[in-house]
This record gives sequence, structure tokens and C-alpha cells, in this order.
Amino acid sequence: MRRIDLDGCFALTAYEFERAAKSWLFLVAIGLSIFAPASQAQVRKTILVINEFGQAAPVSVIVANQIRSALDSDPRFQVQFYWENLDAVDLSDEWLEEQRALVAQRYLGQKMDLIVLVGPDPIRLLADRSRAFYPGVPVVFCCAAQGQPAQPVADSRSTGSWLQFEPAKTLDAALRLLPETRQVFVVAGQSRFDKGVTALAKAGLTSYEARLDVTYLTNLSMEQLQERLKHLPSHSIVMFLTFFKDAQGRAFLNLADALPMVVAASNAPVFGVVEPYLGHGIVGGFVVDLEEQGKIAGRDILEIMGGKSPQDIPVVLGPSYYKFDWRTLRRWNLDESKLPAGSAILFRDPTLWEQYKLTVLTRLLFLVSLAVLIVYLLYKQRQLKLARKGAEHLSSMLINAQEQERRRIASEIHDDFSQRLAVLSLGLETAAQSIPVSPQEANLQLQELSNAAIDLGADLHTLSHRLHSATLENLGLTPGVSALCNEFAAQQGIKIESTLDPVPRSVDPDVALCVFRIAQEALRNVKKHSRASSAQIRLQLAGNTIHLSVCDQGVGFNPKEPRKGEGLGIRSMEERARVLGGRFEIQSKAGTGTKIDVWLPLQTKSKISQA
Repeated sequence: MRRIDLDGCFALTAYEFERAAKSWLFLVAIGLSIFAPASQAQVRKTILVINEFGQAAPVSVIVANQIRSALDSDPRFQVQFYWENLDAVDLSDEWLEEQRALVAQRYLGQKMDLIVLVGPDPIRLLADRSRAFYPGVPVVFCCAAQGQPAQPVADSRSTGSWLQFEPAKTLDAALRLLPETRQVFVVAGQSRFDKGVTALAKAGLTSYEARLDVTYLTNLSMEQLQERLKHLPSHSIVMFLTFFKDAQGRAFLNLADALPMVVAASNAPVFGVVEPYLGHGIVGGFVVDLEEQGKIAGRDILEIMGGKSPQDIPVVLGPSYYKFDWRTLRRWNLDESKLPAGSAILFRDPTLWEQYKLTVLTRLLFLVSLAVLIVYLLYKQRQLKLARKGAEHLSSMLINAQEQERRRIASEIHDDFSQRLAVLSLGLETAAQSIPVSPQEANLQLQELSNAAIDLGADLHTLSHRLHSATLENLGLTPGVSALCNEFAAQQGIKIESTLDPVPRSVDPDVALCVFRIAQEALRNVKKHSRASSAQIRLQLAGNTIHLSVCDQGVGFNPKEPRKGEGLGIRSMEERARVLGGRFEIQSKAGTGTKIDVWLPLQTKSKISQA
């Protein structure tokens, strides 16, 4: 086993030490979570993990992360891990036998609940049933392709997953992108692990040798390999398998050292077979998904710890996927539309839209909101201007109407009542002069003058009633409206059908006056505009609301079209209702008559707040 020797007995490169330190920090974190006090509901389990690739290798970190994640998701178990990192990618069978003995000795007497084997050599280590390691203990294996170990685990105590290692699919994808390819150069190292992977690749690529020149660059030093890759013939591609040791026996970190050197030297596109190679210069290919290997192992571990027998858990073939590096596709000017269906493209540079769409959408939303606000404010400003113009026009009309009403009353008093009073006064003087001469004639004159005075008083009462209804004030709204209807029918010769609910005297005087004035104005409009011979008026109570309805079957009109010479009638009714918090509606159509409806509260808001 490779160990870090602080006394210098075994020296690591700076990169190896950095990777090892990171991995040790990860394992320390796992250890802290493992040895934390378990809750009473948790069951303690002990797991031995034998890992081939060394603790700093990407496959080790990826698989460990996925196993840890699976175990963390299940609160039933408190797991204690023991890790043995063989780093056995280039060690002999004799060394493996020594490791078998060392591992057995180290954990002698230690009860194990489960063994996890990561890589082909740990599987080989435990494959000899005559010298079974921890017999009867369940085994979960992963990260090995079928055919790599000499004797795959196949007994009833084991389960797990095999890698779906198919370099032929990577070559097929490369030929789709580069159909003019004539030569394929397969790069691999000289370690025992490298040779095992190369043997699998040769078996998978045999069918291509009839139509392509397949060359295996395996027995070269790194310098020779780089020089060869610099001068590859045109219409060539490179397939990188694995490289832990060159022909001179020098060790390399497969992903951190060897692959970047191969990619930098090659004058042809480099394809790969393992997902972690993506992002390090390869175009891509049908790559092994190591995360899925870890997930499957974690799932199997949980099922076994939960009481399931390994023989009831089928061994599966872990998935591989077509994945490609968008940057490398661009570098070699390869058309991604030719990739196999379902291919994933990683590291794609975002488009300008993808980079700035959030900013653009945010600002666009802000501008649209601002535009809507501006339109709304302009609309409200226009409404306000129209309302101001309407108010100014209404005020002008009210002033004019007030002056006209004053002139009418003044004219009526001057032309009618003043003359009648003058005639009455002259008649009294004449009667006074006639008393000494003819008392009988004087009595007749006085009787006539008395009748004239009575008529004058009645006319003054009518004028006063039109200005302000004493009946409304003294008797209430319902009698006031009833008297209005009778008086209107008698004076104008128009039949009025009234249906009047009794309204309580407690109704707000302002509301009562408003209803009375609207009824008065509505009947006046019937006489003035409708040409109808009859009208209907209805006064109803509905809860805390008074409903007044006045309708006729006259000529009607279009309420949306202002009429020539239109006065204050409709506007004054509408404004009276609005001021008291009521609602005013008018329905009319040419030839079908007119209906006016108004709803008013029994009490105004000011009176309610005072109460």
C-alpha cells in the first residue's frame, strides 16, 4: 500500500501530496460523521472499503461521495468505515497476495457487516473461494468492467455493478463527426491496469480493423508518445484509454499528468472513454459514468444493511452516456448536429441572450411597467381634465340656471303677483269710496276682492311649494312624493301611476330631499321631452337603501349622444345621487321610452360617522 512517509522514506510529488491531502480531509470529514454519537434509533454498522485506485484518484473521490450521500439520506444506520487504498494499478500478483494477508491480519477479530470492493484488483483479491476473505460477509463491488478480473465475483454473497465499457461506441461517434477518418491511434500505458483496459479495447475494436488502420500506441515512453502524436497523418483520430506508466517505467497520474500531455501533443482530435476526462481536452465519447457506479453501490449497501440478501439484488450494468465537450468541438470545427441522438454537450459557452437575458428581461419588465404607469397617469390626467372641464361647465350651467330661475320668479312676481296686488289695492279703494254711496254694491266688490285675495294666496302657495315642499318637511318623504305626483298630474294632464313604500321619518333629511328633487326633475323631463301621456313612479325600501324608479313610454333618446340644448336635468340628478354616495342609472332608447333609477342610503356617511 502506498503511504505518505513524513521521514522521507517514500516521497510523493507535490501534486500527489495535494490530492492526497484533499482526499484525507474528505475522509476525516467522513470519520467525524461516523464517530458522532448515534441516536438510540440508529443501528451501528461496520463497512470495510478496499479501493484499488488510491485515495487521490478521481474515481475514489466520486464513488466515496456517492456512497456517503446515499448513507446520509437514510437515518436508520450509524456507519463506521475502514478504508484500505491499495493503489494497485501496477502491482504484481505476488504483491496482491501479500495485501490479502496484511488486510486479513489488520482486521483480525474485527466484525464486518459489509465489504465494498472498488476496482478490478480488489475483486481479484477476494475471488479465490478456497481462501475466502471474511466468508459469509456480504460484498458490494463496482468500478470494474466484465472481463477485467481473472475470476469475477459470482457467488451468492456478492452483488454490485459492472462498468459499461464500450470503446466501439466512442469510435462510432468519432466517425460520425469525422467520416473521412482512415487511421485510429489508441493511447494507453504499460501498467497492469493499463494493459487490462487495452485488452478490453482491442476486443471491442476488432471489427473495425478491416476498414480502418487501428494502431495501439502503448509500448512507448511519454516523450516518444508525444513526438508520435505531434506528427500523426491527416484523417486521424486519437482514443485515450488510460496511462499510469510509460514504457520506461515512469509513473503518471492518469488524469492530472498523462491526459493533458497527450492532448497538448496531439495534432488530431482526442476522444475518451471515462467521464472525468471531459473538461481536460478530449472531444468526448461514450463515457463511463462513475457517479452512477457510486449511486448503485450506495443503494445496494442500504438494501443489504436493511436486511436484503445480496443474491436477491441483481448485478447490473452501470450506465454510460454520449457526452462531449462543446469547447473541443469548436476547436476542431466539428458539427455537433452529427452527434448521436441524446448526446449531452457540456461546457457550452452561454450565448449573449443566455448571459444577459435576466438583465434584459428585468429591464424590459421595468420599462413596460414604467410605460404602463405613464399611460395610466396620462389616462388619469385626461380624466381629471375632463372632470375639471365638466365641473366648470356644470358650475357655469348651475349659475345660469340659478339666474334664469331668479329671473323667472322675479318676472312671475312682477308680472303676475304685483299687478294682481295693484288691482286688489285699486279695488279696495273703489269699494271704500262706494260704501257711503251704495253699501250693497260695496259688499259685492269686497266679496270679489276677497276671492281674488284667496286665489292670490293659493298661487303664492303653489310657487312656495315648487321652491320647497312643506309636505316633505312636515309629513315625510312618502307623502311628499305622493303630493308631488298628484299636483303634477293635475297641472300637466299626465297620468301618474305611483307605487310608494312607507319611508320612516328617521331617514336623513338630505336623502329625502335628494329623492324628492330627483322625482321632481324626472317628472319635469317627462313633460318636457318624452311626449308621453302617462308615467310610472316607484319608491321602494331594500334594507338600508331607498330605490326610486321613474319611467315612461315616450319617444326616448340615446343617453350616450348629447342632445342639442340639453339642460341640467340629468346632470343635476346624477350629481345629487353621487354627492350622497348613491348610484344613478338611466336607460333609454329612441322609440322605447326612458327609465331612471337611483339608489340612495337611508343615512349618509357623515350621519353614520356622527352616530
